Amino acid sequence: MNNKKWYLIAVFFLLGALFLSACGGSEPATEETADEPATTDTTEEEAADEEMEEEEAADEEMEEEATDEEMEEEAADEEMEEEATDEEMEEEAADEEMEEEAADEEFDVSITIWADDTRAPILLALAEDFQAEYGVGLVVEQVADIRDQFVIAAPAGEGPDIILGAHDWLGQLVDSGLLAPMDLGDKADSFTDVSKTGFTFDGQLYGMPYATENLAFFYNTELVAEPPTTWAEVMEVGGALQADGTVTYAMGLTGTTYDAFPLQTAFGGYIFGQDADGNYDPSDVGIDSPGMIAAGDFLQQAVADGLISDSTDWDTNHVLFETGEVPFLMAGPWALNRIRESGVPYGITTFPDGGQPFAGVQGFMVNALSENVLLAQAFLTEFVATEEVMSELYLDGNRHSAFIPVLEATDDPDIILFGEAGVDAVLMPAIPEMGAVWSSWGDAFSLILTQELTADEALTTGAFQIRDLIGSLDTLADMVNVPGSWQAASGACTGDWDPACEGSALTDNGDGTFSGTFDLPAGDYEVKVALAATWDTNYGVDGEADGANYMFTMSADGSVTFTYDSETNLLDIVTP
Repeated sequence: MNNKKWYLIAVFFLLGALFLSACGGSEPATEETADEPATTDTTEEEAADEEMEEEEAADEEMEEEATDEEMEEEAADEEMEEEATDEEMEEEAADEEMEEEAADEEFDVSITIWADDTRAPILLALAEDFQAEYGVGLVVEQVADIRDQFVIAAPAGEGPDIILGAHDWLGQLVDSGLLAPMDLGDKADSFTDVSKTGFTFDGQLYGMPYATENLAFFYNTELVAEPPTTWAEVMEVGGALQADGTVTYAMGLTGTTYDAFPLQTAFGGYIFGQDADGNYDPSDVGIDSPGMIAAGDFLQQAVADGLISDSTDWDTNHVLFETGEVPFLMAGPWALNRIRESGVPYGITTFPDGGQPFAGVQGFMVNALSENVLLAQAFLTEFVATEEVMSELYLDGNRHSAFIPVLEATDDPDIILFGEAGVDAVLMPAIPEMGAVWSSWGDAFSLILTQELTADEALTTGAFQIRDLIGSLDTLADMVNVPGSWQAASGACTGDWDPACEGSALTDNGDGTFSGTFDLPAGDYEVKVALAATWDTNYGVDGEADGANYMFTMSADGSVTFTYDSETNLLDIVTP
């Protein structure tokens, strides 16, 4: 404002000087002659005009200056507002950070759970009551790819106390020593037998189930009055609809393995045989069995006849059913909401020719390397194994509850029909060898659908690959490994803390010792000894079973040599 004042004074002073100059002021008067009267008048008019122009220019300049100042003031105000907003945001962030710190400081012990985006909110709602009764904090983290992250984080001591996942994870996780046995106590009778069987490995329960799931056979009730009872009839009915232009294909196929399994079993196909006790036998691979080959022949012919697309894209085939372009589809409860929302008229029934889908079980598993195993189990049996919580889990997933009180109260007709379709479902194999099956199984049926190989050729090759991979698993039983935070940095392995990585396995020296030398960049690292490619038997500092991690430092890039003594279980580490 002071600048404004002085600016106005200067302008008035200038105008005054101009006025005095025009009137003669202190300058000597010019003598006028009779010959130039007009000149004097014109000069005065011009001066007057100039004076007016200067005054107008001055006024405009003053207005522009005022506008500039107003703009500067507005910009300054906006800047102050932005600064105030930034300060408020910083204060809010600081308050949130303080609240989080306060929450962390409130409990000396906390239980951490890894869950997906649908289960996390349900579990988080239990925090207040659990914390009040046990004085233990509850941290629920939403994590993608839970299993893949868990096998890395748990051995490093950075994993959660509890994870949510499928029963067929057991083979890998139990074999790696990462899961603690589960004791359901007096709640054991509240769970269905099939769900407990799913989470049982080598006679021991390793999880608390909360839901079971399986595929069912969907049909468009507007196009098909009665569902077909044989696969041949499926193609006959679908083919007739295709022939008159009502549909694009006779049936949609959303996959080559899990999603096609009910058709494959209808022809007698299987993955692994079973022993007298019902345990899967990895030495009996059924991928190239007569029944599986027959299923392959049937699908290949259906594609050749144009009844089924050779594309098994999941979303595309669901859209085809939802828009009335195919009358039949094999689908799971996870697709139920989208099918309902599409508005397509549908029915749900069992599979033609008595086809059996896979049965999957979802549940909670406890980290064997956690310091809070007992607390984690108490949380599960006391706070999760209730009708209220199990109902929430059931409603959010559209899956059959594994908790009998909730299962008996189920009144959703679609979920009931899914249960009927899964009465004879086959439990998904949870043995480690199942990991050797998926890729070759899927590749074989892809080659069949695209007409590149006959069913016999494709499945014979696939089965050979599977048996070869299973055989290589047997060699891992003699492996001595040194998994740790150094594995990926050395380039020997793709990840850290992997007891089955062949790149970091030690070589047998023939005298009871095993050694290996690896290039490693400068840094601080941790390591342990693990036997038989799992964490079941592992040794830490001083050769102690399940002991603390060895720690070592590479002061510069170079080579590190590990030597393990099988008699003392000690690990010697030599660095530059």
